[in-house]
Amino acid sequence: MNIRLMPRVEDIVQKNIAKSNAIVIDMLRATSVITTALYNGARGVIPVLTVDEAMAAREKCSDVVLGGERRGLKINGFDLGNSPLEYTPSNIKDKTIIMTTSNGTRAIKGCESANHIYIGSMLNGKSVAARASLDDADISIVCAGTLGKFSLDDFICAGYIIDELMKVKSYVLDDISFAAHYMYDANKKDVEGIIKNASHYNYLVSIGLEGDIKYCCRMGILDIVPEYKDGIISNPF
Repeated sequence: MNIRLMPRVEDIVQKNIAKSNAIVIDMLRATSVITTALYNGARGVIPVLTVDEAMAAREKCSDVVLGGERRGLKINGFDLGNSPLEYTPSNIKDKTIIMTTSNGTRAIKGCESANHIYIGSMLNGKSVAARASLDDADISIVCAGTLGKFSLDDFICAGYIIDELMKVKSYVLDDISFAAHYMYDANKKDVEGIIKNASHYNYLVSIGLEGDIKYCCRMGILDIVPEYKDGIISNPF
């Protein structure tokens, strides 16, 4: 079995995604938000690509929260932004979240030909690796990247999940998966220290979101595996 890593949304290769188990990573911050929201009691998360789609979807659902960002900032007219710290039980319990983000929701929608699509982050990396490895299937890891650019934060998160996958089963890594795992293994004692070199990290700090970063760097704290199926992300396990 193989692990193939696609470092940006733009690098998605559909022939590799098809019939694989896909793990989508947008560590800072969409997949961390989704994982946190479902852990805190949201009914589900509907990912959409545009603000207009989000507004239209709200009209069709009850008990809905609009969440998302553009350039890291909450969208005008939305209830919540893209900070996992906002997705508390008091804000989202028993509600459906309609979400659009600059990178993460595009990555999720780009994996629709996979057997399973799991939502991965540092927060739930161990649990998502255990779930994805249950099937005798190839693993596709899709990093969202940042506005078309490679993101160091997603890359090292991928390395962490690869490390957890390899504890369960034997996989053949492609070159970029090997590089991500090597980087994680060399820096696992100070993941945030490496992520501080990422341009996206520094942009989020510049707009006052350092607390989000510290939270998103916490490894394996949430035992939950969100899965995207039939247009909605839920916690079916």
